[in-house]
Amino acid sequence: MFNSVISMQGIVKKFGRQTVLKQVDFQIPGGRIIGLIGPSGAGKSTIIKIILGMEVPDRGSTTVFNQKMPNRKLLGKIGYMAQSDALYEQLTGQENLQFYADMKALKNSKKFIEHVASVVELTKDLNKRVSGYSGGMKRRLSLAIAMLGNNDILILDEPTVGVDPALRRKIWWELQNLRNQGKTILVTTHVMDEAQLCDDVALLLDGRIIAYNDPLSLEQIYQVNSIEEVFLKAEGLNNANNSYR
Repeated sequence: MFNSVISMQGIVKKFGRQTVLKQVDFQIPGGRIIGLIGPSGAGKSTIIKIILGMEVPDRGSTTVFNQKMPNRKLLGKIGYMAQSDALYEQLTGQENLQFYADMKALKNSKKFIEHVASVVELTKDLNKRVSGYSGGMKRRLSLAIAMLGNNDILILDEPTVGVDPALRRKIWWELQNLRNQGKTILVTTHVMDEAQLCDDVALLLDGRIIAYNDPLSLEQIYQVNSIEEVFLKAEGLNNANNSYR
């Protein structure tokens, strides 16, 4: 796990009196799908925002392609999907995609739009106003926007919430295809079956990354049979350790 595309070193982040991230070291290599898992409130979205330069840590440093963040020039190489949908509801799906394609100055944007709309199965709904989309359709449109262009890095925060299992499988096939092209993908998820599909999984608990390895190795280390069991056992051990402090 070296030649890191993304590197976080000694990251500490506080909000008021609460310390959300405690000395986080996180190295993300190129050409891998990395799953970041942890309970709600563990700090997954904060890690993402620090990587993107949307939040500044109280201590530590973050680099992307060996350049210190925040760095606006690097954002053009990153596709980002937030937990909350940043969509223009009075525009159609097509107009939203075209707007973001123009923001990225994409050449041959029609081809990119057609491809991502197909991946998330929204082709037939592109001419509808987004205000008429269901919650699941809005998530799919947000994912399509994040995937627009030839991004070197994709950062996806809970990308398949509200997505049915068949489409989830198709989306993961596309993510694996992008990985095979050398793209780096960071995904946060609560769906443990999805964590199993990642090349490596980082487990965030109590503001720290307490485990980071490929799924099979994690299962062997914790002597269990699935990532869900890894998560439950690690959480139990972490809580037990904290109770003795």
